[in-house]
Amino acid sequence: MLLVLYITLPVLFAIFPWTQDLAEVLFGYITRPVAHIAMSLWDFLPDLITIVVIVAVFHYVIKGLAFLRDEVRTGALVIPGFYTDWATPTFQLLRVILYAFMVVVVFPYLPGSDSPVFQGVTVFLGALFTFGSAGSLSNIISGLVLTYMRSFQKGDRVRIGEVFGDVIERNMLVTRVRTTKNEIISIPNSTVINSHTINYTSDSAERGLIIHSTVTIGYDVPWRQVHGLLIAAAKKTESIEAEPVPFVLQTSLDDFYVRYEINCYTKQTTRQAFIYSQLHENVQDAFNAAGVEIMSPHYRAMRDGNRTTMASDQVPPDYEEPSFRVRFRSDNPKEGKDRL
Repeated sequence: MLLVLYITLPVLFAIFPWTQDLAEVLFGYITRPVAHIAMSLWDFLPDLITIVVIVAVFHYVIKGLAFLRDEVRTGALVIPGFYTDWATPTFQLLRVILYAFMVVVVFPYLPGSDSPVFQGVTVFLGALFTFGSAGSLSNIISGLVLTYMRSFQKGDRVRIGEVFGDVIERNMLVTRVRTTKNEIISIPNSTVINSHTINYTSDSAERGLIIHSTVTIGYDVPWRQVHGLLIAAAKKTESIEAEPVPFVLQTSLDDFYVRYEINCYTKQTTRQAFIYSQLHENVQDAFNAAGVEIMSPHYRAMRDGNRTTMASDQVPPDYEEPSFRVRFRSDNPKEGKDRL
């Protein structure tokens, strides 16, 4: 309505001779800006064509890179030393660089690009983006480093710092891990790259993951018997590989017992909790059936010290365990002070 009123007034003023000059002034307020815009667009037309050509060139370059990405990702194109899981992040990185380079090339052809106001606004936006996204940029760079380090992939069972679970997502900012209790933990990529990472899955398909547990057995039990019981318990455990065969290491000779470590291989890295639980159950059953005492947790018992420090097959046939003598004091004068 205001526009119609503004156009109507000069028409009315043009009817009367003494207001014709005022009508021309009012019409000039509209025609001069429109004419200036039209001339500016005409002058900008060569630069606009240049911008369209530049954008088209970059568009087809990016499409060519997308084609190469798909070929590498599917394995149709093999580049020595370049892994297939690098294809997508490398393409995204190159695309961002090309878009940034395209903006730099197109910028001088934009109308008003040489204006101090336009340049000042551009600098302000650049500074705002730089300082406002410092943490995000750190996570993005860390995400790129993690991609090319290939520390873990989606679905791997990992331990990142104190977090233990399966990787369900990895993007440019965070890595998400589902713990064994179905907790979803988001870890910033900068934190991941500054922490130690243990990958339980990456080499398990070929070599297997070694499940290991420690028991302490007294010196009176022959070590060969302990080895046999531990290996038998490991072989009865589900998800334990038959080859390579389980093996036992004697890790230390302590004051009251020997420390044995059972080691066995598995490829089911996501079932570690169940494997350990079943392994411990089988170890208890095997030792209880053989009458062998597991010395952990510690407890004290009165026994013949000589017999417990010798293996059963090394005890002389005529050996007799000595009896224990217990002396205690009594305050009753009728019983005497000391009594055995």
